[in-house]
Amino acid sequence: MSAEGASQTSIEYIQHHLTFLTSGEGFWAFNIDSLFFTLVTGFIFLTIFYKTSKKMTTGVPGKLQCLVEMLVEWVDGVVKENFNGNRALVAPLALTIFVWVFLMNLIDLIPVDYLPQIGQMLNIHYLRAVPSADMNITFSLAIGVFCLILFYTVKSKGVSGLVKEYTMHPFNHPAFIPVNLLLETVTLVSKPISLALRLFGNMYAGELIFILIAVMYSSNIAVAALGLPLQLAWAIFHILIVILQAFVFMMLTVVYLGIAYNKSEQH
Repeated sequence: MSAEGASQTSIEYIQHHLTFLTSGEGFWAFNIDSLFFTLVTGFIFLTIFYKTSKKMTTGVPGKLQCLVEMLVEWVDGVVKENFNGNRALVAPLALTIFVWVFLMNLIDLIPVDYLPQIGQMLNIHYLRAVPSADMNITFSLAIGVFCLILFYTVKSKGVSGLVKEYTMHPFNHPAFIPVNLLLETVTLVSKPISLALRLFGNMYAGELIFILIAVMYSSNIAVAALGLPLQLAWAIFHILIVILQAFVFMMLTVVYLGIAYNKSEQH
């Protein structure tokens, strides 16, 4: 095979693995694969925690119960340190975000060809299995956080407090209201954007590297023997990214909500 033909084949391979299974067009286009795996991971999360709660025992706990209890206590401690209000909503939200995002990220460790090949057998020509590598999913999560930021700001300061916060800071003078509004709006909007892009960027990069490694050892016989060690090495390193990105998304969410709820917060 010529270098040009091999290059074209590699490009087609990469494009195929980075193409979503999409239904609809324009604004009403939906990535069916991302939605499917998002729901699947959410179902797995709910099933595990529901069954664990039903089988909860005060005696010697099983391994799964120990893991769930450790997660709940750890997340509750994180929320307690960063959120001064009632934790009845924020703590379960933080736990849901961490576990759900972690499970979505974890799909990235499945070899890149396995799920697409299963899809081909089911006559599904395109299949991307990592929801957190889809900006639609990460931005939808971030928009939910954005709405909660506004909710807790109004809850702690009232509507008048919300207006004052975004018009009288950082310059406490009516003449600077337009400047304050611009600065505070940029600060507010940057929070969900940074949340979404940070998660998307890291997971997309990880997915792309897995694909590039697969292209490298599938197109060059001389380095084919390095394929498995390279995939394994990157997978081990990527485990840290999978966990870290779930933690960062959860942590920033709690911090942002804590800032919004804190009545004494100064800018």
